[in-house]
Amino acid sequence: MSGKFEMYEDKAGKYRYRLKAGNGEIIAVGEAYNSKSACEKGIESVKRNAPAAEVKEVPREAR
Repeated sequence: MSGKFEMYEDKAGKYRYRLKAGNGEIIAVGEAYNSKSACEKGIESVKRNAPAAEVKEVPREAR
């Protein structure tokens, strides 16, 4: 089973998404969006940009 994005409306009426691994574990969550279409664009951005994303360690003092 492969991963999947789940999109939902939270209690405040904002749209959010979470990315679940094939085993059902949540591995990423998105911010709150004011519209469903904005949330869909956020998901598409992750899909488009994640494969080429750099992994950068942030020093403790910069967190």
